[in-house]
Amino acid sequence: MKHLKTPYLYNLKDQNCMPTDCISFKNTGYFSELICDYLAENDSLKPFYNKFPKLETFKAQIEEKQNMFSEQTRLVLSNALLEQYKNVSISEATKTNIESLKQNNTFTVTTGHQLNLFTGPLYFLHKIVSTINLAKTLQKAYPEQHFVPVYWMATEDHDFEEINYFNFNGKKIRWNKEASGAVGELQTEGLEGVFNLFSKELGLGRNADRLRELFKNAYVKHNNLAEATLYLANELFKTYGLVIVDANVKALKEVFIPQIKQELKTQSGFNTVLKTNAKIEAIENKTYPIQVNPREINFFYITNNLRERIVLEENTYKVLNTDIVWDEKALIEEVESHPERFSPNVILRPLYQEVILPNLCYIGGGGELAYWFQLQDNFKVNGVVFPILLLRNSVLIKTEQQSKKLQQLNITNQDLFLKRDTFINKKVREISNINIDFSEQETHLKKQFEALYKLAEQTDKSFVGAVAAQEKKQLKGIKHLEKRLLKAQKRKLKDHVTRITELQTQLFPNQSLQERNTNFSQLYLEYGEELIPKLIENLDPLKGEFMVLTF
Repeated sequence: MKHLKTPYLYNLKDQNCMPTDCISFKNTGYFSELICDYLAENDSLKPFYNKFPKLETFKAQIEEKQNMFSEQTRLVLSNALLEQYKNVSISEATKTNIESLKQNNTFTVTTGHQLNLFTGPLYFLHKIVSTINLAKTLQKAYPEQHFVPVYWMATEDHDFEEINYFNFNGKKIRWNKEASGAVGELQTEGLEGVFNLFSKELGLGRNADRLRELFKNAYVKHNNLAEATLYLANELFKTYGLVIVDANVKALKEVFIPQIKQELKTQSGFNTVLKTNAKIEAIENKTYPIQVNPREINFFYITNNLRERIVLEENTYKVLNTDIVWDEKALIEEVESHPERFSPNVILRPLYQEVILPNLCYIGGGGELAYWFQLQDNFKVNGVVFPILLLRNSVLIKTEQQSKKLQQLNITNQDLFLKRDTFINKKVREISNINIDFSEQETHLKKQFEALYKLAEQTDKSFVGAVAAQEKKQLKGIKHLEKRLLKAQKRKLKDHVTRITELQTQLFPNQSLQERNTNFSQLYLEYGEELIPKLIENLDPLKGEFMVLTF
């Protein structure tokens, strides 16, 4: 293999992001202790991942993956992708990336996402932009290698209720349909009615027309959800060479046959993940939640409109809710003849991904990374390199008008992340012409009671309890007075409170992060074709902080 040069060290001071435009994930209040500890490189989590995402650690990851990934798999992967794109308008950048996968100095960085209707929440864009930008950063640091950004479509998922809607201007645009089996194979019947509804909501203008075109071409002119999602993601990101993978194909499943057999024969996923979960639960002074629990067999059996679990009962393998049964020999024959019928669940899907991709890094949200931490030992049992895990970029996007209003109202970016009541109380205290903070009175009262405690101890210690009760009562009274005064000031400043809460609601719909609620179409109406280039320009996947951007 070629010698890898020492990388160009990434200097955060070079970035455009000023300190006031970035907030630590911990200080947002929206990220779990597990994720905050991971970002802080807490020692308790180090046994559960391979390498921490720093630019310099990719050197060793490249060497490790290159030594374990075969040229034959590269050829199968590249050919499968070219077949997948045969009816898609492929860009030269994407075509070059697919062809380059045949070379042993090409590597991928990958994100995955469900097939949400019209991309679902805004973080779909943030995930993919993070992936594209990491590939660009690695290309600069390791110019002798080639790096390909990959979006892995979760075509084998089954939870239709999670993906059949998106939010637009406070309304839920929903696709009502009876659904079963893998979602990627769902026919797009009924989506013309959804298009008509959405079209009316969009209003007039060039950007609205482009959104109509995207939706119609994706969902009305394609037969199933996998094809529709591939078209849409490709239209949004093909300029950047994004490669989209639908791994629910026989050629790629054939590469995974050894791991399928091992799981079915030995239940390796169940045994290793169960032990890892016990280790996580045993970490001192931590209560990290277990994100997923393994089953004895972590595969579904999928055919047309069928996606059911495989179970082992009394030496017989069965597909639940069907008459399909095998002994072990017959099951292995089925795997060898029809590997495409064996669909990995959440425990084994990451393993499948890393078997068929020359992948270095998986980019995901907090919940995704949480279950990846449970999987490393199963990778070791299967002889597969565990990828670097990187938390995707999280972003709050403000318009210039919103930014000006925030400045006028003296609301900082940090203020916006406060929970609603805390936010209102803080701002009312700041703008009130009277002091609503009674902490000074509380301190004075406590000092007075210190003298009473000393007096009680000197005269009759039986009075100490009575003094304590009186102190508690009077402190409670002061708190009550403070709350009443604050409430009165809120009424007096009602118009101001309404203005600041409306602004926070615009940026934090349903009192949650913008990126977890808003669909990209809402911002596209404002920014049009500039939206994604602006994200590409500003998002830094190795920054490690929540970004607040004004466009």
